[in-house]
Amino acid sequence: MGQELALSPILSALYLLPFLHILEKYLKNLDLKISILSFVDNGLLISQSKSFNLFNACLFSSYNIASKLLSKFGFLVEHLNTEVFHFSRLHGNFNLPLLDLSSIGSSSLVPNDTWQYLGFIFNRKLSFRQHIDFYSNKAISMVKCMKILGNSTRGLNQLQKCLLYRSCVLPIVLYGFQLWFYYKAPLSYLLKTLGKLQRRVATWILGAFKKSPSYSIKTIAGLILIHLHLQKLSRRSQLRAHSLPANHILRSLMSDNSIIPNSTSHLHHHLYSMSLNSLTK
Repeated sequence: MGQELALSPILSALYLLPFLHILEKYLKNLDLKISILSFVDNGLLISQSKSFNLFNACLFSSYNIASKLLSKFGFLVEHLNTEVFHFSRLHGNFNLPLLDLSSIGSSSLVPNDTWQYLGFIFNRKLSFRQHIDFYSNKAISMVKCMKILGNSTRGLNQLQKCLLYRSCVLPIVLYGFQLWFYYKAPLSYLLKTLGKLQRRVATWILGAFKKSPSYSIKTIAGLILIHLHLQKLSRRSQLRAHSLPANHILRSLMSDNSIIPNSTSHLHHHLYSMSLNSLTK
């Protein structure tokens, strides 16, 4: 069956469930503290440790077991597409050990500096600077391309430019904002970068000079400040989570006896803490 068919993910999930069940039993019997995430043909092995050597040993053992089980199930493991990434709170530069998989048919894996997964860009300290820089540059390129829209006589008016920015640019630049916009998160660099992007958009909408005051041109262009827009989106995402059906997977991560705080920031922090506690359990 092709991947585009509706029955394909259902059949693949039914076929992979026995494999995941057996793999979890193997890892539990060997006392390997490994978490498993599977997205059809992509899988993640997650381990936590205070020692990089112990971390690599757990990953090597679990990867070896998973590879042999997949071969028995008739799957082909693409070792060349295997990656390893470390999250660490250590300050400064530090030497990360290689993950040697040569004994099981792969090569030594060098830890990456950044990791891109499902459209999200992670770094080791989860500051999401690379994520914001990538999508901001992508949005700026889109704004530059929008200048050629419209006919050669009149072009686009200010209302049309605002509509293009809100419907085409903002959804791209704020993709995955729930990862980095939460209670007490360091946001100075991220908001500064997004503010520069919004200033360029306001200059394009009004045709103003580059040295025009930021707040003035954003107000005249009718653009809400980026931090206020993020707060609005955050409130909506929180309310959307509480409007989901009772059997939804997101509701299962939250406590049924939770009381919604009055403050929006405390609400976001409350939901984030509940979800994090449920996931770590």
